[in-house]
Amino acid sequence: MRQFLTITANTFMELVRQPVFLLLMTASGVFSVFLAAVPYFGFGDDPKMVKDSVLAVMFLAGLLGAALSASASLAHEIRGGTALAVLAKPVSRTQFILAKYCGLAGALTLLAYFNSLSVLLASRMAVDAYDDADTASLSIYMGAVVVAYLVAAFINYFLDRPFVPNAVFALTLLATLALVYIAFFTSRTLAFAGTARVDWRLLPAMVLLLFALWILAGVALACSTRLDMIATLAVCLGVFLVGLMSDYLFGTRADQGQWWASVIYAVLPNWQLFWMADALEGQKTVPWEYVARAAGYLVGYLGAALALALLLFEDRELG
Repeated sequence: MRQFLTITANTFMELVRQPVFLLLMTASGVFSVFLAAVPYFGFGDDPKMVKDSVLAVMFLAGLLGAALSASASLAHEIRGGTALAVLAKPVSRTQFILAKYCGLAGALTLLAYFNSLSVLLASRMAVDAYDDADTASLSIYMGAVVVAYLVAAFINYFLDRPFVPNAVFALTLLATLALVYIAFFTSRTLAFAGTARVDWRLLPAMVLLLFALWILAGVALACSTRLDMIATLAVCLGVFLVGLMSDYLFGTRADQGQWWASVIYAVLPNWQLFWMADALEGQKTVPWEYVARAAGYLVGYLGAALALALLLFEDRELG
């Protein structure tokens, strides 16, 4: 058990230390908040457009993070010989793969948490064309990002500690404080919608997206046992795009009794089960009972993805 926890922690910190992880986190978070400060002239649907857009940014950022992180944590170690050195100790291949996945899932959870802060803040800032942009909230959030980078630079310069992981954790902490301050200690009156508030109905929708990212992490890890970064990213992108159209391409034919469509429909992950942006129309909510049922789908599909990863890694030549 100690070896498992050590590999998991090392994998998590290794991914957090990647400059691309910090870049992806900062770019996705800042872009999400920026989307809420732009007028869309959507005939009253501006807040809904913003929520759909920031949830999509969260999903795509997680897709890129899953593919890039899986390649960095497994494919790079196989190619560099680190995996062989670890497996030379009393660590089984099954334990190694599962620990790698847990570290990868932890890094993706951190990325999703940071992006969820931006999503919630964007729901508070989203207004229609009759109101001015919420520049005060935008300034507070951007100030938190700048301060996080300055703190990491200070620690790097004076304490000789690595810049990237400190910037990641400082960003997470200060973005959390910025959201708490804006949501509970500031107020803003809108022209026709009363007081601007954080849309907490987004919480179950974001949990479902996190489930989808965990499945993507399993798929990316299975690909990384045999493929390099670009090929893994291409496969994950293909699974993502085809999975979005799974109902249209294979669901109807599966209902008509075509066996090949039923097989493909069962093998491919159906991302529409995790995309609940349209279910938040008006005052509707996503019930937590649905989230619990989606967790069952997560367990089944993730188990299959990790079993495939173990099968591909079992006879992988590491020398």
